[in-house]
Amino acid sequence: MPIAIALIILAVSFVTSFISGIFGMAGGLILMGVLAALVPVASAMIIHGALQMAANGWRAWLLRGDIDWIVFRRYAAGSMIGIAALLLVSWQPDKRALYLLLGLTPMLVWLPRERLDLDIQRPSHAYGAGAGVQALNTLAGVAGPLLDLFFVRTEMTRQQIVATKSVTQTLAHLVKIAFWSVPVISAAGVAALPPAWFILAAIPIAMTGTWLGGKVLHRMTDVNFKAWMKGLVTVIGFVYLARAAGLY
Repeated sequence: MPIAIALIILAVSFVTSFISGIFGMAGGLILMGVLAALVPVASAMIIHGALQMAANGWRAWLLRGDIDWIVFRRYAAGSMIGIAALLLVSWQPDKRALYLLLGLTPMLVWLPRERLDLDIQRPSHAYGAGAGVQALNTLAGVAGPLLDLFFVRTEMTRQQIVATKSVTQTLAHLVKIAFWSVPVISAAGVAALPPAWFILAAIPIAMTGTWLGGKVLHRMTDVNFKAWMKGLVTVIGFVYLARAAGLY
């Protein structure tokens, strides 16, 4: 990996981890788009997965007292269904399809949530979230807006929402790394994976950004938190849709 590209990714990973530390998503969307522009799709997925797994895992640890473990266990069980479906379909998006997915995913925040009546604290909804979010996260790299739909009607505080989403996304990104790494290793060997030194350098940077973002989270009100999150991911979605249109 060229040093210039590595430095750009490291800088972006800090900024996006800071954003995710506040909103629990959005940062991952930005990072995925930047990675896809700089490296092949498979490498982008692996790097993104490693950084987001570290960032989400660290965020989950910092907010571990607020995690709803019952929800997580149900989500994890549902994610197995999503993994099985992906293995049966055996399709991986190219760069054009990836940007299209990245552009459409944030638009999920505009679905009429009051009519969907989704609540991840309900057992069946948690299983469904695990299956759907895992599948989308593995193919598009991110699935925060879809996961967010299941938290709208919960009675969780913003800390509980971010903490529980973080631990579910730690699992989702771990699966994504495995899904994209296996074909790369099979085709070109371990040497074709992103260099270990880069991942090791990026992880503490992402963790620092997450920690700083968490400080801002505690200073926000629930109203401001939800309003800023919706607007931010919408702008990101339009940018990626324009990028996809340009590639097509």
